[in-house]
Amino acid sequence: MATTSDISRGIILKLDGSLYSVVEFGENKTARAAAKVWAKLKGVDNARSIEKTWNSGETIFPVRVEKKAFQYLYKDESGYNLMNNETFEQIILGEGMIDAPQFLKDGSEVFVFINTETELPIGAELPEKIVVQVTYCEPGLRGDTATRATKPATIETGATVNVPLFVNEGEVIRINTKTGEYVERVKD
Repeated sequence: MATTSDISRGIILKLDGSLYSVVEFGENKTARAAAKVWAKLKGVDNARSIEKTWNSGETIFPVRVEKKAFQYLYKDESGYNLMNNETFEQIILGEGMIDAPQFLKDGSEVFVFINTETELPIGAELPEKIVVQVTYCEPGLRGDTATRATKPATIETGATVNVPLFVNEGEVIRINTKTGEYVERVKD
């Protein structure tokens, strides 16, 4: 058993039969009353976001989760097909279970979170930064590096990302999958 003192960002808790990931947490201390622990929670197996408050020292129910590397194979009408890199076992995940599905490309690495109690996948995320090729954007102008102006560019996965004016079609760039922002150009 764990108590509220064990809460940390990213831990997955079981509340009212559903799983929630801790996004943010803190403690409120007052002179007269006992301390309270609060947390902003995001649903892992549902689309809800809630706030929860506990008395300090109260029992919580964390869920043990393993992070395993999978390879993205393809998407069909049933969902996203992934293959375990160690056992070659294939699983299918729905679009809502993947962190940033618009940045998935064939053969890319995906980290799947598996609930150790039920051995079922509860979510997936891409690496923080990925390398992709720009398939379409307006031509850049030489010397457009002084301002932070951006233009839309379509990348090989079909997603649209804002890039600096000097990025051209056919170039390889690195993007942040958490924010969807351009990070840098990648030299060949």
